[in-house]
Amino acid sequence: MLKVKDLMCKKVITAKEDQSVQQAVQLLSDRHVGSVVVIDDEEKCIGIFTERDAIRMMANRSSTDVPLGKSMSRHVVTISIDASFDEAKRLIFTHNIRHLPVTDNTGKLIGLFSLRAFLDEIHGIKTPLPSAI
Repeated sequence: MLKVKDLMCKKVITAKEDQSVQQAVQLLSDRHVGSVVVIDDEEKCIGIFTERDAIRMMANRSSTDVPLGKSMSRHVVTISIDASFDEAKRLIFTHNIRHLPVTDNTGKLIGLFSLRAFLDEIHGIKTPLPSAI
């Protein structure tokens, strides 16, 4: 059975909640990624900031000179490294999300499962996983 750990990206772009939204937007652009996972000092996922969040802020003409903690999505759906591909698929579609942080049994962030990995698997595309998501 295919597991999340077989398809996840291990190099996740992260930030701290006291960093500015502008810094997160810069990370999205510089690293060519769709999300920045916000972690605490114990490397546990406490939020996520995505391209959707950035676009929403720009559409509302909101300042990006605010802490990431004020603009990130705090309700983060995560998945265990040992979960099945089917469970990841269910979570992505149930919650209408594109990025699913992967955690170990202590809750520490260890990877990211993306909609791209899901689509590649469904369509049998064998592309190398990006070095960072």
